[in-house]
Amino acid sequence: MAADTSEELERFRQQWQQEVSARSKAETSNASRTLGAKILESRPRRAASPEAQKHRNGAARTDGDEAVHGHHDIEDKDKTRTLRAPLGTHPSNHHEPTSALEHYEKAVEREGEGSLGDSVSHYRRAYRLDAGVDRLYKEKHFPPASTASKPQNPNPTNAPVTVPNTAHHSPDGPQALSVPEAIASYRSSLLLGASPATDASPPPPCPIASIPSEILVKILLRTAKIDPASFVRLARVCKRLAYLVATEDHIWGRVCDSDGFGFRAMHFAYAIAITGTSLPSSIEDLDARLARMKVISDTRSLTKSARFPTYKSMFHARPRIRFNGCYISTVNYIRPGQASATQYTWNSPVLIVTYYRYLRFFRDGSVVSLLTTTEPADVVHHLTKANLHANHAGGLPSAVMNNALRGRWRLSGNVYDKDVPDEDEGIVHIETEGADAERPEPKYIYKMMLEMKGAAKAPTAAQNTKLAWLGYWNYNKLTDDWAEFILKNDKPFFWSRVKSYGNGY
Repeated sequence: MAADTSEELERFRQQWQQEVSARSKAETSNASRTLGAKILESRPRRAASPEAQKHRNGAARTDGDEAVHGHHDIEDKDKTRTLRAPLGTHPSNHHEPTSALEHYEKAVEREGEGSLGDSVSHYRRAYRLDAGVDRLYKEKHFPPASTASKPQNPNPTNAPVTVPNTAHHSPDGPQALSVPEAIASYRSSLLLGASPATDASPPPPCPIASIPSEILVKILLRTAKIDPASFVRLARVCKRLAYLVATEDHIWGRVCDSDGFGFRAMHFAYAIAITGTSLPSSIEDLDARLARMKVISDTRSLTKSARFPTYKSMFHARPRIRFNGCYISTVNYIRPGQASATQYTWNSPVLIVTYYRYLRFFRDGSVVSLLTTTEPADVVHHLTKANLHANHAGGLPSAVMNNALRGRWRLSGNVYDKDVPDEDEGIVHIETEGADAERPEPKYIYKMMLEMKGAAKAPTAAQNTKLAWLGYWNYNKLTDDWAEFILKNDKPFFWSRVKSYGNGY
């Protein structure tokens, strides 16, 4: 009995060991299969050849629809993980550009990717096919805002267009008034004081609002005679003053005919000698007669014409010299330098040369001319007649004026005396001392001819702010010879306001 029991226990033990070993092998096989699947999912797949892909698809179709769908899901995941195609491959829908615009678009695309060589090649092909391909590209990809976005419903309120003052909108937006129409709309405007601090506070007093228009015009006239710039800035105060500044043409007429800023301050003949002394009374030539004409009280006034229908347009557009600033010409040019004899260099040094020319005009007919390398900030405050040829120490700031030259100026195109032969209006004639100005009897005279222009071509640009070169000569009084300076690098003069000059004479 005991032997049977021991045999039965031994068989049970062996059977139990077999079951335990089989179960452990199954768990190990499942774990390795799961780990292998995870590794395969995380590893990027390589694109299979067309034959292998076709064979795989055929095998998947024999396994049923589930296997087919599972295969496509795996391929989609692999495609999302792929950032770019391998080098040297192109998508199936790629086609070579044929037209100029396609080459230009391809060049822009390759330039954005960093392939500058391919980009330049496509740019060249595009411009060979069409020189204006950049304009076509701009019109296609960057259309104008006015034509790119049009309102879908130009009349969202459905109000009839014939009804005035309705809320319907124009397809082109609100129509802006022209400058004359806007000024005319200010006719009935009133002078308004400042707004009260709070709703319950009384409005602050505004004494100028109660002044009659006749007295207000007199105030504007006095302001214009003292400083025309301040008179013009009054138009920024309110609509009423803007209307008066723009329409009171007789104020502009007084400014044009004044001897402070108007054309009576212009010299259409030389009024003084080059050194600043008065002209000899024995001279009876045309210049002397015109110079004496400046002080005659009954000189005829300026008259309007088809070119200048108003005094305002005449003051802005007619050539005139400005006295509350100076004209500056900045010259920059590059010249090769000399290499060092004791040092080896690959390239020769290059020198950037900068110098300035200054012209300041005075109302008495004199002018100061200066050529220097000193910047304007260190020159314009000392550009006065008192600093000419003075014995300054080397350390004084006004020492830059030691090379300044005295001179005189006149403007062509006389607007007063009709008996004088006509000249081209807007030419500035300047005569200055020569290089030997400090000698007791100098023999050289410099002659400049400059054309007065505006700084820009826009109609609203400031006029009489640019002096363009027409010629520069040297005159020898002993030999009666003229020699012309070659203006290779010289630039035009541009006017700059200098507050320290003020509005004085």
